[in-house]
This record gives sequence, structure tokens and C-alpha cells, in this order.
Amino acid sequence: MPGNLLKNPHGDENFSNWELTKNDENPWSIQLMPDDSVVSYFCTSHNPCLKKQVIDLVKSGYDAEYLDSAPEVTVKDWYSTRGDCGGVYRLTVSLLNENRAVIATFKPADVTVPQATPWTQVTDTFKGYGPGLRFISFEHGGQDTNSWKGWYGVRVTGSSVTIAPKP
Repeated sequence: MPGNLLKNPHGDENFSNWELTKNDENPWSIQLMPDDSVVSYFCTSHNPCLKKQVIDLVKSGYDAEYLDSAPEVTVKDWYSTRGDCGGVYRLTVSLLNENRAVIATFKPADVTVPQATPWTQVTDTFKGYGPGLRFISFEHGGQDTNSWKGWYGVRVTGSSVTIAPKP
């Protein structure tokens, strides 16, 4: 069961496995990189764009006993901006119990990202959060800072959620 629990982290399968939770007038786009650094990425527009996956850990093969031992959960995400427009990046990751009540949350402050920011990684590891983990909610996105129509906002790709293996 090791490896990334998020499906379609680069947009290779369009928006498959993602719920578009905020996708107004000018929605998300998927774009290809002009080089080999990243194959594809999700791009936000001038309106707030958010997308989410909720991972069912039991369906993913984890047993309740192991999940109740509070294994370390590591989340990673990558963001960047275009050369001509800045963006705002948002991330919220929540550990949820069987009723989908929040056990713990990682929600850094929104990041205002200047134009031409190279790919930047955000990472966090949940530790010591107690028993009850059954689901993980991963939501991210953002928008541009100039309110330009089109896909000038923050870009996201390479998202991952991993759980430490049993010792």
C-alpha cells in the first residue's frame, strides 16, 4: 500500500478523481509543460478555483487497527505561477474519522505568489493525532492576482498523500 494515495495528481486523466469544489465563470484548465520538468499541471483562473479528493483509507487497503495507531501521514504539493501574472495558492488537508469529522487539519495561510515563481513544494507530516483516522480530504487551488480572464492563476501539480508503512 505504499505510494501516493491521490489519483491523477498531474491532470494526465483530465479531472478524473477530482471534485471541482470551486469552479466559477472561468474554470480550471489543464496545460502541458514546454519542457520535461513536469508533464502537465492544473491551472487556475481569475476566479477562485478549488478541487478536492477524499481518500477512503479502508477501501485503499488499510486496516482499522493500523489506522488507529496514528501512522504518520505526509502531504506534498507543488505550485508555481506564469511569467506575467502572480497568483494566490490555497491548500487544506484534513484527517477525518469514520463519520468524516475532522481529527486534524493542515491549512497554511494563503500564499500570494509573485509572477515567475518557479515550482515550489509545500509539505507537512501529521503525527500524534490519535485514533480514528479513516479518510483524508485534500483540497487545493487558487486564482490569479490580476483578475485577467483566462488561465493566468497559480498552477498546481504533483500532489501526494502517503502513509508511513507498518514498522
